[in-house]
Amino acid sequence: MSVAERVHLFPVRHHSPRASLVLGAMLDRISPEVVLVEGPSDADPLLPMLVHADTAPPIALLAYRTDGVPASSVWPFAAYSPEYVAVRWALAHGRRARFIDVSAAQSLAHDRGRRADDDDGGAGRGGVGSDDEPRGPRGSVWDPVVERSGFRSFDELWEARFEAPEHAEADFREMLRELALSVRGATLLREDGETRARDAIMRAAIERAVEQGAAPEQIVAVLGAAHVAAIVSGDVDPSASELLERTVPTAMTIIPYSFPRLAEQTGYGAGNRAPYYYQRAYDARGDYGRATLEVLVDFTDHLRLRGFSVSLADTLEAYRLACRLAEVRDKSGPGLDEVREASIATLCRGESAHVDGFLWSSVIGRSVGRVAKGLGRGSLQEEFWTTVRAFKLPETDEAIAVSLKLADKTQLSASTFLHRLRVLEIPYATLAGVRTTPGAGAWRGGAGAGGGGRDVERGGFEQLARVREGWQCQWTPATEMALVERIVLGESLRAAAERSLEQRLRERRSVGDAADVLVDAVMTNATGTVALALAACDALAAHDDDLVSLARACRALAGLVSYGSARKELGMDERVLVPLLAKTFARATLRLPVAASVGDADEAKAVGGAMRVLAELATTQAAVVDRDELVEELGDVGRSFGVHPRCAGTAAGLLLLSRWWDDAVLARELSLRLSATSEPGKTAEFLSGFLEVNALAIVKSHDVVAIVDAYLQSLSDEAFRDAVPMLRRALADLGKTERRYLVESVIAVRGHARRGDAREAARLVTAADAAALEAASEDIQKAMDDLDDLL
Repeated sequence: MSVAERVHLFPVRHHSPRASLVLGAMLDRISPEVVLVEGPSDADPLLPMLVHADTAPPIALLAYRTDGVPASSVWPFAAYSPEYVAVRWALAHGRRARFIDVSAAQSLAHDRGRRADDDDGGAGRGGVGSDDEPRGPRGSVWDPVVERSGFRSFDELWEARFEAPEHAEADFREMLRELALSVRGATLLREDGETRARDAIMRAAIERAVEQGAAPEQIVAVLGAAHVAAIVSGDVDPSASELLERTVPTAMTIIPYSFPRLAEQTGYGAGNRAPYYYQRAYDARGDYGRATLEVLVDFTDHLRLRGFSVSLADTLEAYRLACRLAEVRDKSGPGLDEVREASIATLCRGESAHVDGFLWSSVIGRSVGRVAKGLGRGSLQEEFWTTVRAFKLPETDEAIAVSLKLADKTQLSASTFLHRLRVLEIPYATLAGVRTTPGAGAWRGGAGAGGGGRDVERGGFEQLARVREGWQCQWTPATEMALVERIVLGESLRAAAERSLEQRLRERRSVGDAADVLVDAVMTNATGTVALALAACDALAAHDDDLVSLARACRALAGLVSYGSARKELGMDERVLVPLLAKTFARATLRLPVAASVGDADEAKAVGGAMRVLAELATTQAAVVDRDELVEELGDVGRSFGVHPRCAGTAAGLLLLSRWWDDAVLARELSLRLSATSEPGKTAEFLSGFLEVNALAIVKSHDVVAIVDAYLQSLSDEAFRDAVPMLRRALADLGKTERRYLVESVIAVRGHARRGDAREAARLVTAADAAALEAASEDIQKAMDDLDDLL
C-alpha cells in the first residue's frame, strides 16, 4: 500500500450536504493534524478569509491573469460544500489546511479558465457528478448505473441512495468509492490527460505532507471521488503532472457567489439542482423530510400571495403525498422529484406551469454571499459597491427594473455610472425600453418598472434624446469577475471607461464608428475622450465614402448639438460640433447618388435608412445643413433608372412627404416610373421603397393612389402575374389601418362612391371581398402554393 493510500481519503460529490455531514463527523472522530483539500494550491493564503466569521457562503475563489490577457476561473463554495466544511473545521481547531490541486496559474495557462456563467463553471473539479465527468457518445458515464438502479436520473439516484438516508462514515465512503470505481475503468477518465495530471499532482501533494513529518493516520484528504478511485486503484502516472507545468502570472481573491449560479439549471456543471433546498437539508442535519415540509410551506405562501386558494391542509396533504411517493419508490425520504410532483398534484391542482413558472425559484434560492471586509478588494470593486449602495441599485442575483429620470441630477449620475459599466462590458445593467416623454413613475420598481416603453438602440442618437432611461439590473458573480479583469484599464471606472473608449477609437476606420465612440464618451462623462473622438470624426469624415456610416455620424452629431447640453462637463463646443456636422452632412449628400447605385437588396435597404436620416436632419437642423443640396440629390436619385429601384422609391417618398416635390412633379415622375410595364419586378421594388417612408400618408393621397392604380390596370395578365410576388412584398408591411385607407382611396379615385361615402363603401367592399375570398379559398390557396413553388 502506497503512502497516499494510507491516509484517510474521503471521496466527495461537490456541494453534497450528506457528504459534508459525514465528513464533519469523521473529522471530529479522527481529529487530524493535516487536512488536504481539492482546490487550487496557490490559494492557501486566502484560507483564513475563506472561512472568516464575517464571510458568508455562497462565495468563490476567483483567479485571474495579470498579464493583460482577459481570463479567469472560479471555484465556488456553499456552506455545505465538503471542501469548505473541511477547511472550516481545520482552521477552527488550529490544524493545518492546504489546497493540493493544480494551481490557478497552471489552470489559466492551459485554457482551463471559466466564466461564472459558462457551461461548466470551473469549480470543484473531479468529484462524482462534477464538471470532470466525461460524456460518452450516448451521454453521461452514469447512464448505465442509472439504468441498473431503476431511477429516472442520476440526481434521483444520488438523493435516494446517498443524500436522504443516514449513513455510517465507513459505509458512505465505501459506497461512494465503489460508485466511482464502477465507472472509471469504462470511461474516458483514464485517457483524459488533464485528469491524469491532476491525479498525479494531488497524490504527490499527499506524499509531500507525509515527508514533511505528518503521520499518514493524521492526514485527511478530501478529494473528488474520481480522484480517490484513481489513487486507491493505483491508476496514477507520476509523470503525467508534466502536462500542466506551464504557468502564467495570476492573482487570486474571494468574491460573493449566489445560489442561482450554483444551480444546474443556470449552466454550472458541478452544481446541484436546488441549492437552497439542500441548504435547508444541511441545516436540518440531513433531515430531508423537514426540508421538504419547509419548501412546501414556502410554496403555499407564494401561491397565497399570488391569489391562489390554498390552505395548510393542502400543504399537509402535499407533504403526505411526497412521503408516500418516496415510500413507493423505495426511498428513505422525499427528495426534489417528490416535492415537485406532490406540489403539482395538490397545491397546484394538477397544473405544472405554476411550479415551473415561479415556485421552483424557491428551491433554487436567491441568496448572495458576503466576503469579510478584511479581504482587500480591487479599486473597481470598491467603487462599484459603494456606488450601487449610494444610488440604491439592486444588489441581488435577480433581474430588477430600474427607471431613471435624467432631469434629476442624482439619477443622471446613476445613468453615467451604468453607462460606464456598459462601455466596459461589465455584466450588471442592460439598457431596456424607455419612455421618451416625461411621465410618472418611481425611480426604482419591481419587474416592469419603467415599462410601457419601447425597445431602442443601445447607443447613438436615441440615448441623447431621452428624458428617461430604463435598465434591467442584476448582480452575478460574472460582475465581480469582470470588475477584477478590467482593473488593467484603470483604477477607477471613469479612467477604465476612457481607456476602453480610446482603444475602440484607435480601431475605428469609419466616421460612423468614431461618432458612436463620441456618444459613448458623452454618456460616460469621459471628457478626455470627447476631444479625441471629435478629432477622429473630423479626420475620418473627410475620407469616408460609406453613406450609411456618414449618416450615422450626422445623426450622432446632430443629437449632440440638440441634446448634448443635458449632460454637464462634456468638454465640447458648438463652434466645433456645428461645422463638423455641416461638413459630414455635405459629404453624405455628395455620396448619395453613388451609394444608391447598389445591386443588393439589403444594401439598398440600408441606404434607404441613411437617406431617411439625412432628410430628417435637413428639417430639424435646417440652420446648419444644406437642405437645398440634399433635395437636389434626392431628386436625381428619385428620377434615375440607373440606381437601385428601392432607393429611387425611398427618395421619391421622402420628397413627397417633405413637400419638396409638388403634386405636378410627383405625378409626372411617378407616371414615368410606373410606365415601365416590361419590368414589373423593379417597379414593385420602387413601390416598396416609396411606401416604407410613410405608408399611411402615401395611401391617403388620392393622386398617388390614382397613378399606382392606373399602372396596375395597364399590366397584361402575364405581366401582372410576374409582378404579384414583388407587389405582395411591397404591400406586406401595410397594417390594417393603411389597407383600409388604401381601399377608400381606390374607391374614391374610381368614382364608385362620393368622397363622403368612401369609408362606408370601403367597409362594404371589404366585407364583400372577404366573403368572395372565403368562397374561393381553395383556389386561391392552390394558386399561392404554386407561386411559392416557383419562388
